[in-house]
Amino acid sequence: MVAGKKARALCLISGGLDSLLAVKVLEEQGIEAVGISFESPFFSAANARKGATQLGIELIVTDITDEAMALVRNPPHGFGKQMNPCIDCHTLMVRKAGERMQREGFDFLATGEVLGERPMSQNRQSLDVVARDSGFGEFLLRPLSAKLLPPTRPETTGLVDRERLLSIEGRSRRPQMALAEKYGINEYVQPAGGCLLTDPAFSKRLREILSREPHASARDARMLKLGRHFRLPSGAKAIVGRDKDDNEKIVAAAQADEILIVSDITPGPAVLLMHSSSKDDIDTAARLCASFSDSEGREVEMAVRRCREEGRIKAAPLPRREFDVMRIG
Repeated sequence: MVAGKKARALCLISGGLDSLLAVKVLEEQGIEAVGISFESPFFSAANARKGATQLGIELIVTDITDEAMALVRNPPHGFGKQMNPCIDCHTLMVRKAGERMQREGFDFLATGEVLGERPMSQNRQSLDVVARDSGFGEFLLRPLSAKLLPPTRPETTGLVDRERLLSIEGRSRRPQMALAEKYGINEYVQPAGGCLLTDPAFSKRLREILSREPHASARDARMLKLGRHFRLPSGAKAIVGRDKDDNEKIVAAAQADEILIVSDITPGPAVLLMHSSSKDDIDTAARLCASFSDSEGREVEMAVRRCREEGRIKAAPLPRREFDVMRIG
């Protein structure tokens, strides 16, 4: 390092407390920290943006949709409790950050990982796998647990004073809460709150779609966030809005060649019929629309839209037992 030049760290930021504290620990040593966060259909950088704003640091946001979709289809180290390939996802993020580090002249990487905080993804073996498989292990510093881990290149070369790093371990959050008070950090998201792949309901939908459509697109994955999902007898899918916000998002997301059914007279949902325009499927989707409208069991008139054309249809609600059989979640 050139004499007098600040060391520069590229810090993986989630918006959670640990990642914010890792930045503060480095800044105490005069190290310049820049954040990096990632987006996909399963997680966003919204919390990271809030965290970076609170810290007053620059944040780089990188989309890893293609890589994340590949991982949920075939994670080398398997899934967690739900559809979360945490070890492989962390590895991917460190690798992408490492590539950015090299391109833009950062000195090392840093994360907020804490040894033993998460039994599956932050045990010693998992941390070692992420470091090794990312290809950037020697540059990967975990400031909150560094004194419990082997020295990394930024420590051995004098960029970072190892003695001023920490030795936090385990699931207790008390050490982090004390540090948050010290640094004046009072806004942060709770641990494991930002990834849809840890959510049982979302995982059920993702598991179902990948079993039927192994090459499901990123857009298909994003649509899993909306409404109630039904698999029709033909194999087509219908998404039924739950509330006004859901309905607006479904209407906005509908593509020109898809069938959109809207209960626009009787209060009710928007229904998107995907990958089908058959009469039988339209009729079934319309009956689903009626089933979740305020029809009180009566026939409902609704709009049917496709390719900027609009027609009208009437449909009676389905019996509960019939639509329950089709419900994915």
